[in-house]
Amino acid sequence: MQALLDVILPVFSVIGFGYLAVRVGWFSTGGVDGLMKFTQNFAIPCLLFLSIARLDLAQVFEWELLLSFYTGSSAGFFLGLFGARLLFHRAWDEAVAIGFCCLFSNSVLLGLALTERAYGADALEANFAIIAVHSPFCYGLGITVMEIVRAQGQPGGRVPGKVLRAMFSNALVIGIGLGFIVNLTGLVLPAVLMDGLDLMARAALPAAIFGMGGVLAQYRPEGDLRVVFYICLVALVVHPAITRSLAWVFDLSTPATRSAVITAAMAPGVNSYIFANMYGVARRVAATSVLVATVLSIGTAWVWLGVLP
Repeated sequence: MQALLDVILPVFSVIGFGYLAVRVGWFSTGGVDGLMKFTQNFAIPCLLFLSIARLDLAQVFEWELLLSFYTGSSAGFFLGLFGARLLFHRAWDEAVAIGFCCLFSNSVLLGLALTERAYGADALEANFAIIAVHSPFCYGLGITVMEIVRAQGQPGGRVPGKVLRAMFSNALVIGIGLGFIVNLTGLVLPAVLMDGLDLMARAALPAAIFGMGGVLAQYRPEGDLRVVFYICLVALVVHPAITRSLAWVFDLSTPATRSAVITAAMAPGVNSYIFANMYGVARRVAATSVLVATVLSIGTAWVWLGVLP
């Protein structure tokens, strides 16, 4: 109960403030769009840049950590893909979008916030190691499978180009990439620039979480709710369960296990809807899944925090 009160509810109360502000008209949907563009294109890339630039890469990039998390993530994608196709008889391109909902956990807005609330800012190193490859991995897998499904005899050589363009036009990926450049080269940036980036980074999580509530207020629960609850089951239960099991098999450290499992247990991120909207398929299911899973994750995150060491 203490974890619910001290860790989970403060984060979700900020989401609730954003949701309420938009629903009652205190904050416009246009304002939410602007706020999310600021956080996703500027503030969060600054946060990720600074975090990656300052990481001890040799220490935090454990293959066991990444394998534990991304095996669960990949399993979620293929369970979503084939479940949508075989159980719910969706078209292949819709099934890919549904699989992406099961793949892309909200590693930044919720994962970072809950890990920091639960274990402190010093516990985030493993989170940043996961996040460093999260967007490239998830978009790479999702776009590749979608383009293969849609190719239907078209030249296969176009697929890698589409994947690379989509990945490297993403501001989060750019911030992560620049952070790696600074880290690996040992480049020392001017103190004035670093202080400015620090100010931007401090605004990232609270503004983004508030904005996320405003985004969720614009969604309506609609679409096939059987598919939605299937996505919730895979994203909130199966993915973290696989990650927790592999963390035990690989004997991950306690901090790494906490970061991996909490990140895996997060609801599908808004990027799930962005992916569906990009291809024009399964948009209602994706939007509803983000909304429903975010609400359900209040309870499931509490359970996962309770079983972690």
